[in-house]
Amino acid sequence: MPPFLFAARGMELACYSHGLQSMVERGVSSQAKRMIHLGAFVHETGQHVAAWRHPEAHYQSGTSFSDMVEVARLAEGGKFDFLFLADTAAVNLEGSADARGRMGKVVKFEPMTILSALASVTTHLGLVATSTTTFNEPYTLARQFASLDQISGGRAAWNLVTSNNEQDALNYSRDEHMSHSDRYERAIEFAEVVNGLWDSWDEDAFIRDKDSGVFFDPSKMHVLNHKGKHFKVRGPLNVACSPQGRPVLVQAGASGTGRDVAARLAEVVFTAQTTFEQGKEFYSDVMSRLPRFGRTSDEVKVMPGFYPVVAPTASEAQEKYDYLQSLIQKPVGLSILEHTIGVHDLDKLPLDGPVPEMVDTNGPLSRQRLLLEQARRDNLTLWELCLANAGPRGHVLSIGTPSQVADEMEHWFTGGAADGFNVMPAWLPGSLADFVDLVIPELQRRGLFREEYEATTLRGNLGLPKPVNRHHEQRFMGAAQ
Repeated sequence: MPPFLFAARGMELACYSHGLQSMVERGVSSQAKRMIHLGAFVHETGQHVAAWRHPEAHYQSGTSFSDMVEVARLAEGGKFDFLFLADTAAVNLEGSADARGRMGKVVKFEPMTILSALASVTTHLGLVATSTTTFNEPYTLARQFASLDQISGGRAAWNLVTSNNEQDALNYSRDEHMSHSDRYERAIEFAEVVNGLWDSWDEDAFIRDKDSGVFFDPSKMHVLNHKGKHFKVRGPLNVACSPQGRPVLVQAGASGTGRDVAARLAEVVFTAQTTFEQGKEFYSDVMSRLPRFGRTSDEVKVMPGFYPVVAPTASEAQEKYDYLQSLIQKPVGLSILEHTIGVHDLDKLPLDGPVPEMVDTNGPLSRQRLLLEQARRDNLTLWELCLANAGPRGHVLSIGTPSQVADEMEHWFTGGAADGFNVMPAWLPGSLADFVDLVIPELQRRGLFREEYEATTLRGNLGLPKPVNRHHEQRFMGAAQ
């Protein structure tokens, strides 16, 4: 073997070993005290369907950059791990015109655009954008997130979705949505291509030596040459290596297939569970699937949605909750429930009657089942289910004092149901400010949440290992043989 080739392989072995060593040193692990992780999951005006009607709400958040800056700074001031933007690529045209005209969640910023802008006014807060594998191309998406990661200094994350809104398809030259199985099959290949593109460059590929005239080392550029069922992508990506190795990958899915995708690909799992028992079952099941994909629990954080209504006293918290519920208009409540459970013409049924059975749809089956299970378990009428769906929408509901809300979070965290939570403020900015001012100090007092950020990257703050470039792994395996 030529000496220079041996040296190069030796360097690769050293680099690979150093990567593994750094994972251990960073404590992705059992040595460091386990802490709750928090994401701020935000819609334009808030999670509640009537949030925009609250007297103090940001009712222009879908068009006001300054409103979004205030929310981002609130989250960063509370030491949240990340700001999480949900997204859909269509205006909901289901239901009556009267119902549509009363809904506040109609227009919004495109996530990558607004998060790139917010990167300039934050320093530690992670930036999670929702982007679909059904109506995008891997190369374009990989470029966008790699660019956001560079702009933010390593704080980008991709929330991988397959799109559960039938109406999205009509905006992308399609007459109908792809089936569940086809969407997931495409999503898996899509994510593999994106991860491969993110590994296009070694961290030290760019020499930029003006004296020698060498800008980059060609041996540290990697061409993907992917050819699969859904995609044919050469690469390499024309954006440099991510400051955190790769952007963090977030995914939500409660079906069997969705859980497999989470175990295979996700680093943060966003899930909807209404009870601790459901949460614990989900957590245990996802963790049990990891070994099949060569992964460990250190590589994944399960963070269910958490809808808090908090005040200094329990009675004040209940008053806050009741007031928001009083703002729900019947056409809106019924229309939102129709969209969620896939049953139409609910306005023709008695509001004090039973909830109808779910029909087969191509939408979010896990959310439908959660709500219908809740209706059966709690013996809810149709309108009572509308009210239950208006805020938490299948996520954890916690109403009470800072201590009571912290108790609920600690129970899930220490009981094996969560590694953290995606906090869903009912209305913005007030509900987020309440959580930051009241609950965060209580969690910190209990030693359950950080006082300061631990790192400059999102991956570092989440305690996730920095991924080893797949091309290093391949060369390492080749050298070892």
